[in-house]
Amino acid sequence: MFDVQKLVRENIKNLAPYSSARDEFSGTAKVFLDANENSFGSPLTKWYNRYPDPHQVAIKAALSVIKSFPAEQIFIGNGSDECIDLLFRSFCAPGKDNVIICPPTYGMYEVSANINDIKIKKAPLLPDFQLDLIHLENLIDANTKIIWICSPNNPTGNSMERSSIEMVLNNFNGLVVIDEAYINFSKQKSFIQELQDYPNLVVLQTLSKAWGLAGLRLGMAFASEAIIDILDKVKPPYNINTATQELVLKALEEVGQVNDMIKIIVDMREALAHVFKQMPSVEKVYPSDANFLLVKIADARAVYDFLLTQQIVVRDRSSVELCENCLRITIGTEKENTLLVDAMQAWYNK
Repeated sequence: MFDVQKLVRENIKNLAPYSSARDEFSGTAKVFLDANENSFGSPLTKWYNRYPDPHQVAIKAALSVIKSFPAEQIFIGNGSDECIDLLFRSFCAPGKDNVIICPPTYGMYEVSANINDIKIKKAPLLPDFQLDLIHLENLIDANTKIIWICSPNNPTGNSMERSSIEMVLNNFNGLVVIDEAYINFSKQKSFIQELQDYPNLVVLQTLSKAWGLAGLRLGMAFASEAIIDILDKVKPPYNINTATQELVLKALEEVGQVNDMIKIIVDMREALAHVFKQMPSVEKVYPSDANFLLVKIADARAVYDFLLTQQIVVRDRSSVELCENCLRITIGTEKENTLLVDAMQAWYNK
């Protein structure tokens, strides 16, 4: 039986969280003289002199409607990277505990583990980029606190088989974190609605990809109230700034526009994949459920360097496990995609 209190670090159990000025009263007020703010305003606007809502109540309420999910089970982070770091700091004891990652995968799991002095165990994906369940099972020990699964995966673009993820959830007593940064571009269903069945599940999403708000840095964690309460306890009091909260609220009113963009990007992804498959030296275009393509190509580094001379930047993933001679290419605008294709054809015609 999963018990989050057995998983959380002892010092976090006993942590008295910082109490912000806005936590100490409820209701409305006309005069705020409690937080040592500059009461005269700021050069930008009279509003930015005040601290932001530490609990992002309005954003959580809007997301609750969009996701059909309780606001009390939503955590808002300064990008998904903050959510990742807080999970390490809340549940993994430095120098003692370990986590499992499945390379090739998103690099911040390993970076954050190293920052927090958490041992990393690796269960590389199979050649078809699916989970190696046997290897995963063999790596788990009494100090394994988190298994990180990116689906759709970065940099490979594929979704993990749902049955494999369910197998992990049903047989592991630690946290299983499914990073769904690219879920909006996939036909696969989000695991958010499965949270009621899996108390050890945490789902990460972001507004950086499908919503086009990478510059605002807003990530989301969906989990049980018990897990969300722990993250709220550990986070900095004012982790999401006022400007971000204002702009995100406006963006969340435009679900229809976002859905239109997603459809366009997916259509462009399929069209671009078809074009790449016709190019000489392109050995494989991997199936993608994301807003990018992983392309295996002869002499990938030379192609990458040539594209730089044309002022086009893609991602060379050749040094990543299972991705030798692979470029990861984001789906751009129609103009950007045309410039990319023309440049690649120029390279082959040299």
